[in-house]
Amino acid sequence: MAEQYIVGVGAVIASLLGFLFLYCNSLKRFRGLRKLKRAASMEFPKGNSVKKTGNSEGVGTRDIIIVGAGVAGAALAYSLGKDGRRVRVIERDLNAPNRMAGESLIPGGYLKLIELGLEDCVDEIDAQRLLGYTLYKDGKKAHVSFPLEKFQSHVAGRTFHNGRFVQRLRKKVASLHNVSLEQGTVTSLIEENGIVKGVQYKNESDQVLTAYASLTVVCDGCFSNLRRSLCYPKVDIPSYFVGFILTNCNLPTKNYGAIILAHPSPIVFSPISSTEIRCMVNVPSEKVPSVSNGEMACYLKTQVAPQVLPELYDSFISAIEKKGNIRIAPNKIMAAAPHLTPGALLIGDALNMRHAITGGGMTVALADVVILRDLLRPLHDLSDASTISKYLESFYTLRKPMSSTINILANVLQKVFSASSNPAMENLQHTFLGYLRLGGMFSYGASAMLCGLCPSPLSLAFHFFSIAIYGVGRLLLPFPSPKRLWDGAKLLWVASSILLPYIYSEGIRQMFFPLTVPAYYRTPPKKGPKRNFMH
Repeated sequence: MAEQYIVGVGAVIASLLGFLFLYCNSLKRFRGLRKLKRAASMEFPKGNSVKKTGNSEGVGTRDIIIVGAGVAGAALAYSLGKDGRRVRVIERDLNAPNRMAGESLIPGGYLKLIELGLEDCVDEIDAQRLLGYTLYKDGKKAHVSFPLEKFQSHVAGRTFHNGRFVQRLRKKVASLHNVSLEQGTVTSLIEENGIVKGVQYKNESDQVLTAYASLTVVCDGCFSNLRRSLCYPKVDIPSYFVGFILTNCNLPTKNYGAIILAHPSPIVFSPISSTEIRCMVNVPSEKVPSVSNGEMACYLKTQVAPQVLPELYDSFISAIEKKGNIRIAPNKIMAAAPHLTPGALLIGDALNMRHAITGGGMTVALADVVILRDLLRPLHDLSDASTISKYLESFYTLRKPMSSTINILANVLQKVFSASSNPAMENLQHTFLGYLRLGGMFSYGASAMLCGLCPSPLSLAFHFFSIAIYGVGRLLLPFPSPKRLWDGAKLLWVASSILLPYIYSEGIRQMFFPLTVPAYYRTPPKKGPKRNFMH
C-alpha cells in the first residue's frame, strides 16, 4: 500500500514534468528528423560520379578517406560507398580483432544496422538474441525487458564475438568496387593552411605513403593517436573490466544477460555464442590486481566467486583456472569536445567514450554513421573544405539525443551499481531496483532508454525525477521523521552529484535546447554550376 501511495504521488508530479519534457522533445525530434529527411531525400549522383577536385591521383586521391575499419569505420565506408562516393579505408590490422569490447549490440543499434543495410552482418556468426537483463542484489532480482512489442520479431539485441562481426562488416565493404580497403598505420594528418588534405601512413611493407581526399574521417577507436589534432580529449578511467569466457553453463533466463550488484562493483554475464558466456568483472582503477603474478586469479576466487550465481559458480572457477583466459580492458569515459577542422571529422570512440556496462558503444557509433551519411548525401562536391566543415558542425548537435542518453545512463549506472560505504548510495541502489520492479511506464521507459529505443535527454530527466521522488518517498514512509528527512536529502544530493556532472560534460544547451544552437540550422551549401554526372 505504501509503495502504491508513493507511486501515485510520484506519477502525478512526474507526469506534469513529463508532459512538458515530452512535448518539447516531440518538437525537437520532429524538426531534427525533418531536417535529416529533407537532406537525405535530395538528389544524389549515382555510381562513381562525385566530381574530382583537380588534385592529381598520386598515391590515391579519393573523395573520402576513412581512418579505421572497426564498427564505425566499416559501416561508414559501406554506406558512403553505396551512395557512390570513392572511399579509401586505411586500417591498422585487417585480421579479425580479438578483443572483449564491442560484444553487445542493443536493439537501438540493430535498428541502425537495418537503416544502413547491414543487418545481415549479425548472421552466420553464432550471434545470440538479447531481450533484456536480470539484475541481482542481496537475493532479490529485477527483470529489465527491452520493449520490443511494436517491432518485428527479428528486432532484438545481439551478443557475439566482436571479431566475427567486424569481419562481416569488412567483407561488405570489400564487395564495393568504389571502396578500397587496405592495411596500414596512419601516422599523421596532412594539413595545408589549416585544412586537412589527407593522411600519411605506413603500409604493410613499412613504406611511408600519402593519400589525399576532400574529407578525412577519423574513427580509429578508443586508442586513437589522431584525436588530439581534432578535439580536446579528457579521458577518465574509473574502472577496468576483467573478462573471461565461461563454458558448460547457462544463464538463468534464456536470451537475458545477468548483472550482479556485487561488492565492490558489478559483475556482468552475457552469452556471446551458443556455447560461451562472457563474464566481465568491474574492478575500480585503484584496486586492479596483477594478472601475471596470480593476484588477479586469487582476487576473483576469493572476493568475486562467492557472489556469483550458484548455477555459474563451477564454470566461473574453471574459467579463472584456464591459462591465458583472463584479460583486462580499461573502461574509458570521454565526452565529445571537438574543434572544427576543415577537411576532417571525428566519430566513434575516437570522439566519444562511455563506460561499457550497458553495451551502448556500438549503438552510438552506428547512430553517428547514419547521421553523417544523411548529412553528406546532398553534397555533390566536397572540395570547399571550410564551407563543408561549417555545414557538418550540425553533426555534433544532431548526434546528442542518442549519444548523450546512452553515455549518461552508462556512466551513472556504473557508479550506482558500485558498492559504497555511503548509506545514501546503498539507498540509491535499492531505489533503482525498486523502481524497475514497479513495471508499467516506469520500467518500460527506463529500459527503452537503456536499449537505445528512446534516445531522449528529456526522457532521461523525466525518469531521474521519478526515481528521486520514489526514493525519497520510500525513505519518508510511514511517517517523515527528522532522520528520514535527512536521509531523503542525502539521497537527492548523492543522486544529483552523480548525474549533473555528466549532463554538464555532455553540454546542457545541446542536450536540452538544441534549437538554440546556430549549427542546428545549417543547410547544405548551395549547389554550384550544374555538372554532368554518370548514371
